[in-house]
Amino acid sequence: QVQLVESGGGLVQPGGSLRLSCAASGFTFSMFAMTWYRQAPGKERELVAGITSRGGNTNYADSVKGRFTISRDNAKNTVYLQMDSLKPEDTAVYYCKADSNWGQRYWGQGTQVTVSS
Repeated sequence: QVQLVESGGGLVQPGGSLRLSCAASGFTFSMFAMTWYRQAPGKERELVAGITSRGGNTNYADSVKGRFTISRDNAKNTVYLQMDSLKPEDTAVYYCKADSNWGQRYWGQGTQVTVSS
């Protein structure tokens, strides 16, 4: 059974940090590119950061460049999103997504991040 389980969300003050994790099971994690998305209330889901299957390449939305870092540990079947210097506009549900070169795609259920004083 394929699963992507996000964790690490919560309430944090502006300027604070959180590290999200997405634990994968049921598929060959090391063969999938991983992406973090987020969706704020009333807004469309948007790409936050992505990483290739072996971790050699990453990409970020302009809004998070220099503040967020995506990484992965293929031995642990986990992708991470380190979020620093958080802003209220980073408040959203954060999702991870797995994509293979042959068209398989899986989504996690999301974790809530709230940035507020």
